[in-house]
Amino acid sequence: MNQSKKLHIEESDLLELLKNKDRNGFNILYQNYSGAIYGIIIRMLREEGEATDMLQEVFIKIWNKIDSYDRKKGRLFTWMANLTRNLVIDRIRSADYKNHTLKNFVRDDNVRVTDSEYSSVMKIDSIGLKGLVSELKPDLKILIQKIYFEGYTQADLAEELDIPLGTLKTRVRAAIKALRKQFD
Repeated sequence: MNQSKKLHIEESDLLELLKNKDRNGFNILYQNYSGAIYGIIIRMLREEGEATDMLQEVFIKIWNKIDSYDRKKGRLFTWMANLTRNLVIDRIRSADYKNHTLKNFVRDDNVRVTDSEYSSVMKIDSIGLKGLVSELKPDLKILIQKIYFEGYTQADLAEELDIPLGTLKTRVRAAIKALRKQFD
């Protein structure tokens, strides 16, 4: 991905260009936001080739749906980030993606088994952490999965769940406390 210097433009001017379907506006949008949007995608998909393809799909969707953006509901980047997350979640839930991921998982799993014979590094699965997480209450389980296995920041997850950051932090502490009890 080619990320050059960001171009400075007022958000309102950029929106005007985009709503008029001005290609220069699209170029500015891509130049200024593609790095951040790619970061969201790669954090969720964790596969560079898929993430690059998804980035293109996201920007096409932004271009086609820009008229649905409402400034009163939040900043442009927040709208784009939510649109991105929703598209990536749809991709992850799709049967084609699951089949592709399953094929790669099987190959990766064989490599991990071979590597584990020669490695002293303890892996999450080898200590059964995913199994312990699966035994948590659903509301706590989702927090641990998103933050520790999917790479969400607490701020991102609080925004996605539409709860205050302090509340999320309290819930994460409760989830960790419940995990610790399972080790005892």
